[in-house]
Amino acid sequence: MHICSVNITRRPRSHTGSRGHSRYLHETQLLLRVGHLPYYMSDSNTANFTNPSTFILLGIPGLEAAHIWISIPFCIMYILAILGNIAILFIVKRDPSLHEPMYYFLCMLAINDLVLSTTIQPKMLSIFWLNSREINFRAFLTQMYFIHTLSSIESGIFVAMALDHYVAICHPLRHSTILTNSVVAKISLAVVLRGSVLVFPHPFLARQWPYCRTNIILHSYCEHIAIVKLACADIQVSSYYSLSVAFFITGLDVFFIAVSYTQILRAIFILPTKDARFKTFGTCSSHLCAVLACYIPSLFSFLTHRFGQNVALHFHILVANIYIQLPPTLNPIIYGVRTKQIRDTLLRLFSRQGSLSFLVVL
Repeated sequence: MHICSVNITRRPRSHTGSRGHSRYLHETQLLLRVGHLPYYMSDSNTANFTNPSTFILLGIPGLEAAHIWISIPFCIMYILAILGNIAILFIVKRDPSLHEPMYYFLCMLAINDLVLSTTIQPKMLSIFWLNSREINFRAFLTQMYFIHTLSSIESGIFVAMALDHYVAICHPLRHSTILTNSVVAKISLAVVLRGSVLVFPHPFLARQWPYCRTNIILHSYCEHIAIVKLACADIQVSSYYSLSVAFFITGLDVFFIAVSYTQILRAIFILPTKDARFKTFGTCSSHLCAVLACYIPSLFSFLTHRFGQNVALHFHILVANIYIQLPPTLNPIIYGVRTKQIRDTLLRLFSRQGSLSFLVVL
């Protein structure tokens, strides 16, 4: 194992600018460990390298000794995400009665969650288990692009599902004529293209900056702002574009979901009986739970980063890991438990398997 020394050059005052960057420089005045050897991040004016080809993901700084224990719940989440989303795809494929727009969007969500989990978790677990912290710069940019793109697509899928619920409740007689297979395919394509195109400049902007301070990244996965903060240049273009895309996607999606549910609630409240209102609203419960599981941890992470200046760095990283990995784990559980058609199909499959096993034993 080799020992590396890392020097951080202080930015000129004109480039420091933001309170977040000052906080970042303050946090890096600590002893960080890679493997079992320390990296001392000093405030020297010399630099040993320029534009390194590899970077080092520290995992969760300050909690290196607990990485093995921290990895256990994340590993369980990954297994549940893989099994749960594959189960959703299998159930929808097997049952022709589920070949409807809602379940097509659900399958799209399951595929998105499978790819998102697999993009993040294997590398993160290798950091926790094997101290495999180095990552090629191109690999970093690739993972970063997929993480942000898939997160954007997930948000767009929730909007598409909200639209499906709106049409099903407010225009039930026209549902099959409005949301045809062709329309569903166009909506799905638009959701994918929106996320892919809007995030596309991120890796190119990150790649153009010169890096001469350090190759140590205080994170457990490839996050956009975590890398551009290390640049020896004014990163306002990257920062403003990243913030604009986040607000545009999240703000627009939350707005459309809110408008959809406003119309849905209006339609529900005019139903004649309480049972009818409760049953109709129950059809939206799975979607609402999934939306809350996606947006609430994300909002909490944003608020702690923006206003929690005294919150420990490892807490920020833990929250960031949870909010991006929780939805792929919870979505199949939420839809499996709260959606009657999926639950009934799953029970039929298990009962059929049990009957076949019993006959084989006999």
